[in-house]
Amino acid sequence: MSDRERRRADAVYEALLQRQGEQWVQPRVERTRRVLELLDDPQKTYRVVHVTGTNGKTSTSRIIESLVRAHGLRTGLFTSPHLERFTERIMIDGEPIDDAAVADAWDEIVPFVDLVDAELVAGGDARLTFFELLTVLAFVAFADAPIDVLVLEVGMGGSWDSTNSADGDVAVFAPIDLDHADRLGDTIAEIATVKAGIIKDGAAVVSARQDPAAEAVLRQAAAARGASISFEGAEFALAQQRLAVGGQQITVRGLAGTYEDEYLPLYGAHQGFNAALAVAAVESLVGGGTQPIAGDVLADGLGGATSPGRLQLIGAGPTVLVDAAHNPHGARALVTALREAFDFDEWGVVLGVLADKDAAGIVAEIAPVAAQVFATAPDSERAEEADAIADLAEAHGLRVSVHRDLADAAEAARAWAAASDRRAVVIAGSVVLAGEALNLAAAEDWKSGWSE
Repeated sequence: MSDRERRRADAVYEALLQRQGEQWVQPRVERTRRVLELLDDPQKTYRVVHVTGTNGKTSTSRIIESLVRAHGLRTGLFTSPHLERFTERIMIDGEPIDDAAVADAWDEIVPFVDLVDAELVAGGDARLTFFELLTVLAFVAFADAPIDVLVLEVGMGGSWDSTNSADGDVAVFAPIDLDHADRLGDTIAEIATVKAGIIKDGAAVVSARQDPAAEAVLRQAAAARGASISFEGAEFALAQQRLAVGGQQITVRGLAGTYEDEYLPLYGAHQGFNAALAVAAVESLVGGGTQPIAGDVLADGLGGATSPGRLQLIGAGPTVLVDAAHNPHGARALVTALREAFDFDEWGVVLGVLADKDAAGIVAEIAPVAAQVFATAPDSERAEEADAIADLAEAHGLRVSVHRDLADAAEAARAWAAASDRRAVVIAGSVVLAGEALNLAAAEDWKSGWSE
């Protein structure tokens, strides 16, 4: 891709950043619908698998996309946030969108955005936001590609999220837990009610095991919409999982068949459950839940699944993993995976968290496996101060050091781990920090080992 095209794409991102930020969310999906209407509803030109939940949304979305692509269908994948560059959020056939394609789509939507902005301002409302515009941009780019199937991850919540301007043929629910309580509600039932808004008339619904309160809400919403609903543990299940080199072997009892000893190149028990959910979603999309996925297609789809920034190995000699783990539920899954999938005596945890997250809850979950905490701050104006993270860790009786940035924290952690072959490092607490870690590991070539 030429420098000119890269500059055009970077200008699109700069224009998006001039908008109300991603954390500024208003329950107003109709604004996004208005722009899409003017653009002739590009989101209606392909089939849609819509994915929500509190944890595991992105990994589940990525596994679904890989499985759909293995069927020979052209795919789009819309996820957030990005780790390194915003084009990662708009994937076409497994690759970030071309700079030229994203810039062309932007040129296409700008006149209509200006029109709707003017209408909003005249009505005393705020202009279209970063995420609303990104959603419209993605829908147009996917229609231009064109794609056959879009795997669409909800930004936040469900019913009023801008992605809900698309109608999912399949609605997928990863585990629902307390997160974003200030915007989504104080109880699991309230949060589930907002998320259940993605269930459309006559859709197929597949869900991970849920808290009984969330399950009741989803069943009620599906019944009201005339949608079928299948839960993990009842209609489909992860029947077996065992460690394998670079990941795990799983057996999935799907909606339409049982798939024995399939290789999944992802670490962590939770990824096995995400894969079972993905299999049920794809069975529902292709063949209405009545046709098994062909063996070679399934092997290809699962074997090609990746989940950047989720229990990803980014360093060797010493071992360094990165995991986004940006809420207590994610941190709990991380700790389980570190215990079950890796054979180390001591973990050094480089920890940086955003201020709007439950840092105390994350530290409490990570404390039992942390031999040493290297407290730092992600490179974000929303970052919690490293000293505050250190105070939380010290309250759990942990050994802690404070570092001005990730580079400093990672250097100290890798030096600490290099002192014994029974030690390893995990960098966690924030998607922003995970993106920084991927960049730093590549720039400093952590896979070639530690040197003073």
